[in-house]
Amino acid sequence: MALKSIGIIAIPGAEGSAFDHGAFDPKTRRVFVAHTSRDSVAVIDHDTGKHLASLDGFPKAAGVVADDGLVLVTNRGAASLAWLDAESLKTLAVFYTGQRPNGVAIVAKQKLGIAACIGDDHHPPVLQTQHLTGKQHRIDLPGQPRWCVTDAAATRVYLAIREPSMVLVARLPDLGDVQHWRVPVGGAHGLEIDYQRNR
Repeated sequence: MALKSIGIIAIPGAEGSAFDHGAFDPKTRRVFVAHTSRDSVAVIDHDTGKHLASLDGFPKAAGVVADDGLVLVTNRGAASLAWLDAESLKTLAVFYTGQRPNGVAIVAKQKLGIAACIGDDHHPPVLQTQHLTGKQHRIDLPGQPRWCVTDAAATRVYLAIREPSMVLVARLPDLGDVQHWRVPVGGAHGLEIDYQRNR
């Protein structure tokens, strides 16, 4: 299937800047985009194709996921994970994470967030789960993480690790029963699950 451009959405402050991940929330039909260079999150109305707001206070925003009216943002510049309400655009909570959080996943019905943190020269890469209630679990990782997703039942998280190239699998929410699925080529990065075909 070929892709084609159907329009352009103007985002204030976009010229000469950089963006990272974006996510669509089915409940509000809004798109949330990490505007990394401006430490903000751009909010777009999907149906009208118009910019609604630019939310400040997200240092080096990187990963964004959304579902059922909840939005998660990893703030790489502040080692934190922010929870937002997709309707009111208010920040519900901010939790500290490992250094340079990147990949993120959400289990909205359980109010569970997952953050994969790259680490730095003084801190190892980690994977952590974070309940909106405050409860947290964390494990060290064998390499720098990229993107992560959960299975349809939200019983496991699957995390791409760049080097050694693999998919790390762990039970939710406690991150137990860890498995390493080696990838035969280097640089595992993006990750998604085809639930219909179980791939």
